[in-house]
Amino acid sequence: MIDYAAVLTANYKTAIWSLSDNDYTTLEWLSEEPKPTQAELDAQWPQVEYDNQCTIVSNTRHKEYIKTSDPIFFEWQRGTKTQAEWEAAVDAIKAANPYPTAP
Repeated sequence: MIDYAAVLTANYKTAIWSLSDNDYTTLEWLSEEPKPTQAELDAQWPQVEYDNQCTIVSNTRHKEYIKTSDPIFFEWQRGTKTQAEWEAAVDAIKAANPYPTAP
């Protein structure tokens, strides 16, 4: 299902608009720039969804790096772990949290 609010928020950052229940027919356009058609928003959705999914993966990876691989990195720097152990931890996080396929 297309999230029109997400598309509008991502691609029409300066526009002023109102939307109810994610229903394009309720889109009230209050900006001077031309109101996008439903077809235009539909066409933009795959990229917006992809970008949102990438952000989620990136944030998840970041949290996991802090929790899992960063401590190993610092132990490697102190000589109590190896570079290979740190790289394995990073690779495991990446494997568990892959980026989606681009549209």
